[in-house]
Amino acid sequence: MKAIKKNYGWVIVAILALLPMLVIINMFNVDLSNGFSLSLIEGKGADGKTTLEMLYHVSGEFAIRWMTAVLTLTPVFIIFGVMNLFVRQAMGIATAVWSFLHFIIFIWAEGFLETFTQVNYVAGFVAILILIPLFFTSNRKSMKYLKSNWKKLQSFAYTAIFLSLLHLAILDKTWLIYAIVVGIGFIIRIPFMKNKFIERRKRKRLKS
Repeated sequence: MKAIKKNYGWVIVAILALLPMLVIINMFNVDLSNGFSLSLIEGKGADGKTTLEMLYHVSGEFAIRWMTAVLTLTPVFIIFGVMNLFVRQAMGIATAVWSFLHFIIFIWAEGFLETFTQVNYVAGFVAILILIPLFFTSNRKSMKYLKSNWKKLQSFAYTAIFLSLLHLAILDKTWLIYAIVVGIGFIIRIPFMKNKFIERRKRKRLKS
């Protein structure tokens, strides 16, 4: 119980990240009668989508949502002074897991070589490659080992979100809302804006 209380933020993120997996699992049929067989259950899509299209949609949507959420944490800290680094790491892991799942579904359905047939697929693939080292270093041990280089490595998340937004934009998906949120976050990071928010925070603290 003490461990849960100490890491309650991490636990909450893990639960929120895992809950949508129930939707994914519900789209598959597992047959163990003759070895192991995994197949899609047709008719599980919504809004006219096939089950496969729904799989793409759900996995991709949650990948970009978590990625956007991670990148809003710094602007939230700048404005409100609230930050939990280990919750941020948990959110980063959730981002990577959903992104990997999205890519695995694509490979399973289309084949690996299909990755290099379109610009949007290549952009998504490069984003996945960037997320791999970020995923494996999203822990306290890596922070201690890499020291100042840890932040430099994690900054590649900005490249990953740019490529992910490019991936969505070419596919004509609902990418604009994520681009706006990320864009506002970058504006808040501008030194002039950042200093304004920090000064405002300090004034409020002194008044209270």
